[in-house]
Amino acid sequence: MRTIVVGTRESKLARIQTEQVIERLRELSIMLGTPCHFETRFIRTKGDQILNVKLSKVGGKGLFVKEIEQALLDGEIDLAVHSMKDLPFELPEGLTIGAIPKREDVRDVLISRNHLSLDQLPAGAVVGTSSLRREAQLRHLRPDLVVRPLRGNIDTRLRKLEEGEVDAILLAAAGLVRMGWSERITQYLEPDHMIPAVGQGALAVECREGDTFIRHLLSHLQHEETAHAVRAERAFLGALEGSCQVPIGAWATRVKTGEEMQWLLTGMIGSPDGSRIIRMQQAGKDPDSVGIELAQAMLDHGAHEILTRVRQS
Repeated sequence: MRTIVVGTRESKLARIQTEQVIERLRELSIMLGTPCHFETRFIRTKGDQILNVKLSKVGGKGLFVKEIEQALLDGEIDLAVHSMKDLPFELPEGLTIGAIPKREDVRDVLISRNHLSLDQLPAGAVVGTSSLRREAQLRHLRPDLVVRPLRGNIDTRLRKLEEGEVDAILLAAAGLVRMGWSERITQYLEPDHMIPAVGQGALAVECREGDTFIRHLLSHLQHEETAHAVRAERAFLGALEGSCQVPIGAWATRVKTGEEMQWLLTGMIGSPDGSRIIRMQQAGKDPDSVGIELAQAMLDHGAHEILTRVRQS
């Protein structure tokens, strides 16, 4: 029986996500007639160690995957489970995304100490978030609120909320759902108001390009609709050369236009202070083309200016 070593971060959410993926892979390996034994290796990344500085100041979300990807390249692990929104557009040579399982809820959520919705929060209320994307959109929607950087895993952020460091926090719904903590959510923020991060709610299972056994196994884990939606979003991100230093969001959905099914991609880019938010949509059959075309359209309508100013600062 082949042993497959799975790498992931140390957080409780990462452990739960990885356990869910392993359980499905164990079932698939039996179904395919090649039952496997799975071991988990927890890897502490630089992003997990630096908690007192904004991600945008220390290199972005690539900090959550670099050590894990190095373990893959070194042959210490056979595959890695990531939150897709943590994975940079460019992957190291020799690595590939072997599978994208079915997506969880794509939305952001608000959790407040007094169960107040975003509209109900009083002026001056303190809202914690680690995301420039959320911060920019929140400042645009409610410029009268105070936004405070808040790093750490979900447990840590919830504890800081309960201890009164902030009045509310913004998180991804997917993480809370996977943790079994949906009842703590005060309000789901619809994408009409808060565009999600690229790949939010989806997982990425990364492996070595040359490992044919692992790639064959992972191919049966792939959820094609999710994978195509994420392709559109990541093509948009790549065309903008986006990172965590720039507030960028994108959300792709499958829609029927006339007699045809197409991908509808909604994208946003904003200034960090929320003073300017650009939101546009693009539809088409090919996910990659939709992402690239939307990025170009937004660059032509002011996104280039925002990107230039953010990178200069």
